[in-house]
Amino acid sequence: MEIKTFTIEGVVELTPRVFPDDRGYFFESYNNETFNSLGLSFPFLQDNQSFSKKGTIRGMHYQAPPVAQGKLVRVITGVALDIIVDIRKGSPTYGEFITVELSSEKQNMLYVPVGFAHGFQALTDCIFFYKCTNIYHKASEGGIRFNDDTLNLPWDYSAPLISERDANMTSFADFDSPFTYEGK
Repeated sequence: MEIKTFTIEGVVELTPRVFPDDRGYFFESYNNETFNSLGLSFPFLQDNQSFSKKGTIRGMHYQAPPVAQGKLVRVITGVALDIIVDIRKGSPTYGEFITVELSSEKQNMLYVPVGFAHGFQALTDCIFFYKCTNIYHKASEGGIRFNDDTLNLPWDYSAPLISERDANMTSFADFDSPFTYEGK
């Protein structure tokens, strides 16, 4: 497994070893012992999957404490631009974002820690898969407007498909984060 870390603490891109042959390919998308050996020790309690048409933007979402979620995300088919924003009050990287192109060809995954807003844009029709460290809790869901001027996230705005909910999220300037940076 290839590991890439980022300047924002806790965020990790993982690219598994893929074994192709005449029939197709095989790879381990998750192995608890491997992840533990990499220092990524957390329970996964729920899996989610979505299909998105090319151009769809979903985000920027989070789930607040005490039922906050970390997510291991990947694309099963297609390509997506994944973006996460650090929303931990007091973090030295508060308001900074990371982008990763996730693709079914590369089979790469991104670990999104608790305390980050998460979203993605389907660059092709795609199936997006999430492993979550907590169960869904509707009353705890929140978000930040995907096209916030302060964050200036690098979406392709030529023909985005957006839900009414995502279009009406709060601005980053008016956002009061429920997360606090714990530091190392």
